[in-house]
Amino acid sequence: MRPSLKSLLRSPLLPLWLLVALLPFGRSAELGTLLCLIGVLVAWRRDAASELKRPAVRLLLSLLACYIGAALLSSFTAVVPGKSWSTVLALLRYLPLGLYACYVLRGERRVHGFYFAIAIVIGFWTLDAWMQMLTGWSLRGHAEPERISGLFGADDPKLGPTLAVLSPFALWAARQRWGLRGLIVAFVLLLGPVMLSGSRSAWIGFGVVTLAFIWREAGSLSRFLAVCTACAMLLLAAGGIAWKTSSRFDVRMQRTLMALSGNEQGVNEAMTGRLDIWRTGLAMIEAHPFLGVGVRGFRYAYPKYAPANDHFMVAESCGEGEGACHAHQLVLEVLTETGFVGALLWLIGVVLACRAWWRAGVVGRAMAFPVTVSLVAMLFPLNSHLAFYSAWWGLLFAWLLGLWCALLFAVTKEQSDGA
Repeated sequence: MRPSLKSLLRSPLLPLWLLVALLPFGRSAELGTLLCLIGVLVAWRRDAASELKRPAVRLLLSLLACYIGAALLSSFTAVVPGKSWSTVLALLRYLPLGLYACYVLRGERRVHGFYFAIAIVIGFWTLDAWMQMLTGWSLRGHAEPERISGLFGADDPKLGPTLAVLSPFALWAARQRWGLRGLIVAFVLLLGPVMLSGSRSAWIGFGVVTLAFIWREAGSLSRFLAVCTACAMLLLAAGGIAWKTSSRFDVRMQRTLMALSGNEQGVNEAMTGRLDIWRTGLAMIEAHPFLGVGVRGFRYAYPKYAPANDHFMVAESCGEGEGACHAHQLVLEVLTETGFVGALLWLIGVVLACRAWWRAGVVGRAMAFPVTVSLVAMLFPLNSHLAFYSAWWGLLFAWLLGLWCALLFAVTKEQSDGA
């Protein structure tokens, strides 16, 4: 099912689709959250009791309890209680967002229409990014010297990570519409903006997505290894071309290669000061092992635990002398801000999610495949990350989590067999 613009605007899926469409424009994406809240209040007036019994809703409530519960407990001993408690209150808006997804995403026809709608948004971002790559300009203006930013604007470097995380929607839609040839073309079109976005975390995330789709297409280990080899050669060729023709890509590669210098300073420079952040984060964990420094308290606690010559204390990053804004790594973020108690809740959430994924059966896993890959790419621990408790990245994470819970149970085996 390929949705028309008119059907998208009239569909109950509009709030979920609109949230993603507005992501490049900052907090305006919260309009989608507000519409989801209104939709839940209207829908649940009819029969809230039966909705709460649905497996998708129970799974959503369990996972959000782990995610929000970790933040809630950390607030009791937070270094800046006001910031932590206000963050916890803001996290509650994810509840109606996920509940609305569970309410409207039912049936294979509607799910496929939703996937195509999101793919249209990603496709528009990609075309705008290509225009910026070729001309230096996008609909949001001129690119920075070191990276392209597309519709996100020159002062917002989130294009790469966001495109990498949401790329499974576009790849799935291309595969459904045009077969394997469409999948390959979509992959190449997405590869360019991801590479030239200047975000190495986006490169890793897109690599995870690529491996997931190769495994799905290959069907056997030998074919998987053969396709991986071919893709590696393609990536090397594309990287070589970009290195020779793009000053933006050259700048990022020169910085990345500093990690091969063999000394700590070179590695730290290649990682844009991440080693300083992580070293200071370990000091925070040692001082606040159980409940952390409080959710979103990392930047406020940083000056106390950072050495005087810390890169982020002497440079104007989050503000001269203020330190790093967040941990830049998921596991470290959870441990520093919510402690080992929060990490345990996250681990429980992972176990619950894995069990639900397995019990959803072949039909449920197939229906939720693009969102599953997006979440795996977003949560892949061997990477650097944006802040999962921030207003923007946290919203995208909660959106994906709500979709995933809904889609695992959106279509029963009987409905699939009768379609």
